Amino acid sequence: MPFTIADIAAALGIRAEGDTSLMVSAVAEPAQAGKDDLALAMKPEFAEQLPQGQARAAMLWDGADWQAMGLSAALMAPRPRYAMSGLSAMMDTGAGYVPGVHETALVDPTAKLAEGVAVGPFAVIGAGAEIGAGSIIGAQVFIGQGTTLGQGALLHPGVKIGHGVTIGDRFIAHFGATVGADGFSFVTPEPSAAEKVRETLGDQAGATAQSYARIHSLGGVVIGNDVELGANSCIDRGTVRATRIGNGCKFDNLAQVGHNVVIGNDCLICAQVGIAGSSRIGNNVVLGGQTGVSDNLFIGDNVITGGATKVLSNVPSGRVMLGYPAMKMDTQLEIYKQLRRLPRLLTDVARLKKAVSKTDPSD
Repeated sequence: MPFTIADIAAALGIRAEGDTSLMVSAVAEPAQAGKDDLALAMKPEFAEQLPQGQARAAMLWDGADWQAMGLSAALMAPRPRYAMSGLSAMMDTGAGYVPGVHETALVDPTAKLAEGVAVGPFAVIGAGAEIGAGSIIGAQVFIGQGTTLGQGALLHPGVKIGHGVTIGDRFIAHFGATVGADGFSFVTPEPSAAEKVRETLGDQAGATAQSYARIHSLGGVVIGNDVELGANSCIDRGTVRATRIGNGCKFDNLAQVGHNVVIGNDCLICAQVGIAGSSRIGNNVVLGGQTGVSDNLFIGDNVITGGATKVLSNVPSGRVMLGYPAMKMDTQLEIYKQLRRLPRLLTDVARLKKAVSKTDPSD
């Protein structure tokens, strides 16, 4: 639906200037914006593209000269990218999920669906499951027996939630995400080659080939409020105690959380991150894409890892880590600089050796 510039400014708590009665119905990049679009020119380099489009209004940074840009109206945001969070929510038309329970859905008679729950085609909701008010269960979603889902959840098609899982309010899970699969827990009758290598750091110590016995996952998964899980991401259930995810955590696509892992509040887990079993992650941690965390480790509050970092030991709070093995980012970058200098250093050493070999020993 269209909004006036004044409506948007009031909703976002930012300042509007110019013709605030101007209506906009969508957002667009400056060069592609039509006359009814709000251009997102949130940086000077973006604003330079305004003449290529037809926008009459734009979201700009505080202090921008919107009149010199030829605009009729402007939204002035102290932190434009943060304002974009609320703006995008206003402009999101949704995925078109239909209210009510689809005739092809299979809902167990003992399941409890609160007011306003929508269930899509071929979804399955197991015995004793409880779905909070206003939740949307997309097509072909599976929710296992005894699982509790809070209010305002949005499960996109193909999401799978296992049995005995507890999830808080406003949970979002994207296509193909899985919560509550069994953990990767196997054991051999005698110490395996992998166990020997772990103890010796390289020697299999005469271990023999053996078959693996399965350790069943008896724990569940407990997820807090306002958690978002990316497409094809997986959170495994605990072996005995539950795997736990704190409030406000956001997971990108293809993230893997192993059994018994505990993650604190407001963490960002980027794409292809893998967290091995029984590790503990603090609050406000950011794990960059393809970060790997070994098992039974502790990562403190406010830690940030760069992309492809491999964490093999505990990390104190507040550290910024990079590399394989992970070390402080400034140290890792200095080592990388030194590695790049090695060819030149080796050339210099060879030149010196050659010069010394030609020197007369009697001199």
